[in-house]
Amino acid sequence: MRAFSSLPIVAPWLILGLILWTPGVSVAQTPAAGEIPQSSVDFLQEHCLDCHDGPDGEGGMDVTSLVTNLDDPADYETWVRVYDRIEKGEMPPPEDGALDRQELESFLPPTGDALETAARFYRQRDGRVQGRRLTNLQLQRTLQDLLRIDVPLARLMPPESRSNGFVHLADAQTMSHFQLKTHLRVIDAALDATIDRATRPSRDLSLDYAPAKIARKKPGQRNREPELRKGLAVTWSSGLIFYGRISSTTVRDPGWYRITVTASAVKPTAGSNSKTPPTTATEPGVWCSVRSGECVSHSPLLNWIGSFRATQEPQTMTWDAWLSADHKLEIRPADMTLPRAGFQGGQVGFGEGEDKNVPGVAIHHLTMERIHPAGEVNTVRRALFGRDSLHFSKQAKRSLPNLSKLDDADVSGRLSQQIQRFSQLAFRRPTEREAWQPYADFTVAAWHQSMAEGADREHAYVEALRAGYRAVLCSPRFLYLCEYTDGEGRLDNWSVASRLSYFLCGSMPDEQLRDAAAEGELNSASELQHHTDRLLATPRGQRFIENFASQWLDLTEINDTEPDRRLFRDFDLLVQNAMLQETHLFLQKLLDENRPVAQLIDSDETFLNERLARYYGIDESEILDDVSLDDQMRCVSLDRTTHRGGLLSHGSVLKVTANGNDTSPVLRGVWVCERLLGEEIPPPPSNIPAVEPDIRGATTIRELLAKHASDASCASCHRHFDPPGFAMEVFDAGGQWRDRYLQLKGKKYQRGPRVDPSYTMTDGQSFETFDEFRQLVAADDERLAANLASQLLVYATAAKIQFSDRPVLRQIVDQTRSTGYGFRSILHAVVASDTFLNK
Repeated sequence: MRAFSSLPIVAPWLILGLILWTPGVSVAQTPAAGEIPQSSVDFLQEHCLDCHDGPDGEGGMDVTSLVTNLDDPADYETWVRVYDRIEKGEMPPPEDGALDRQELESFLPPTGDALETAARFYRQRDGRVQGRRLTNLQLQRTLQDLLRIDVPLARLMPPESRSNGFVHLADAQTMSHFQLKTHLRVIDAALDATIDRATRPSRDLSLDYAPAKIARKKPGQRNREPELRKGLAVTWSSGLIFYGRISSTTVRDPGWYRITVTASAVKPTAGSNSKTPPTTATEPGVWCSVRSGECVSHSPLLNWIGSFRATQEPQTMTWDAWLSADHKLEIRPADMTLPRAGFQGGQVGFGEGEDKNVPGVAIHHLTMERIHPAGEVNTVRRALFGRDSLHFSKQAKRSLPNLSKLDDADVSGRLSQQIQRFSQLAFRRPTEREAWQPYADFTVAAWHQSMAEGADREHAYVEALRAGYRAVLCSPRFLYLCEYTDGEGRLDNWSVASRLSYFLCGSMPDEQLRDAAAEGELNSASELQHHTDRLLATPRGQRFIENFASQWLDLTEINDTEPDRRLFRDFDLLVQNAMLQETHLFLQKLLDENRPVAQLIDSDETFLNERLARYYGIDESEILDDVSLDDQMRCVSLDRTTHRGGLLSHGSVLKVTANGNDTSPVLRGVWVCERLLGEEIPPPPSNIPAVEPDIRGATTIRELLAKHASDASCASCHRHFDPPGFAMEVFDAGGQWRDRYLQLKGKKYQRGPRVDPSYTMTDGQSFETFDEFRQLVAADDERLAANLASQLLVYATAAKIQFSDRPVLRQIVDQTRSTGYGFRSILHAVVASDTFLNK
């Protein structure tokens, strides 16, 4: 329930404006986009008409239907596809004979020049980037930074669809009544949280529990709580759901909590598991998970908080986590390789786990403390009330603005000042009077309405301020990233500040960036580089890699599949979360140290903890560093025989490119082409059926695809994605190395045919092993650099790479060659590029 419920309705014109208004650029139109020269048409008539004549032409292409006038964007896009296929040597097909250089020179340069002219026309007329609204995560973080709150608001919004991997591409976004309703719900939740935090007395919680308070199981009782054993709260290894829940940790109020646990392992060597490879740890331990939830059957979902490896020596661990109201902690052994006890009836009695010969975890001490990551209460009050002084009202039991010395005219002026201040921050640029005055008038009217209804002055002030802020936050100027340009389409300093901040931090510009924009300093490449490095070093910028990789590499889909436990008995959430950390930390290291882009593919370093190393089958003899792994992710150098290092061997990537049970060379090959090599693969023709793997192993996937790709209409694309797809077949759907496939015989899986990763690349180079393949790919570092630059540009500008962006990409590649195409050098070149700095 809202703290201030009797609120005026947001003006209808604000709602209508949010639905109908679409920000863009208004530039005088040029006469025409241009035409394709007749020589290019003659070229197609001579070389392509045999296969592409009429509506039934191969691949749906009819050369006779092509028009030379490029005023229609659809015709322009068709010519771009034709140009690309011929430039790459895909058309005419190799079996029809390669074109000589003179023939290509008669087509490619004049056609490319015409397409460049058309691209400039479209950019001048429409702008490259249309108005785009904030994504769920961007809206959450902007509200958090604007109001100084820490509520995870994105949970209130429906999932977003992705286009080309990204959720924020402008031409794929929509705005509907349903989304508007959701937006209002989020705004209300944010304002409620802000007013509650700023005005109510603190209700912070601090719990300090000894084992007797944690363990709720008594002799004769059967439940799923820890039990008291030798003075410690113990939970045994078991598959029983919610076993290890701690009812005494149930929180009344939602919020962020700092959780500190001191724990040790119980019977860490109990039982045995022959599937577990040699450990890289110095002493035995028990891997445990920490999760939160209601822990009841009607609310089964649990939220991941963290993990730790309990050893016989007690250790203390700390996590910060958001806990919803009525949620409690669950702490338990979570390693699927451990022997697990079975308990009848869905409950555990006191002492029943003692004789099961399984490991357990013992909690020595537990504390929970309410924290506020967004800042102290005074920070929230300044965000809400500016410089207004507050006093505590005993009657309202709140801290409210002190209006005792203000008459009605003064209050109206104060409200107008607050709206002006707030709108400049919310709109992310200085606002003219005509931009904020309607909101100020609306706010003052709301105050007078509350006063007319007999409300207390101070209470009415807060109500009116809330209504005004709500109106501002419903403005398109807040919800959309409005970018302003000069006559040439170059972004002004405030637009550059917003683009840079949302690119690196996913939120509004900070004070230093706003100051730089106000001083007009963001036209300088050196100043842009300074702020890029500065933002990346801030807590907000430290999440750049995680945010970028989640969309670029599809890591946001890691929870979409659940591996079959019959096939992947060693896989668990401990492994999955370590896989994600491996990728995030690896990419962060490449960025921090400006490592060459080739190391994205071929590297002898990665990040492991003891559990992930064990899952990968890596023992201490294969780690070249003098390090003993524990529950912390550590950078290690690996022997090449591990086949690990580089994104293609990361479990996170291998999992999101499989369906949970099976692998597909097509899916993985297309992923590599589009995500790492910058090669867009068109969808298959509608009359081509999908290839279904033979799970019984009678026919290998290589044999199936060889037959499938023998069709000429399939071969032109398969020649690109089959090599990476087959190279990665040495990893199963769970990310583990394999030499042979499994085949189903009866009801059991058995070792089947040997995996053959060999293939020939499109340039004629052959490879026999996965390691040879990634060396070939890494050697083409210029191609990898161009792809990374293009992915960063798409992520930064929310627009797909266009034909007119290609010279910019070549320039970025040339600029970073001296650094070996360093990751950070590419990022700096992207930020300084014309594509980034122009609409």
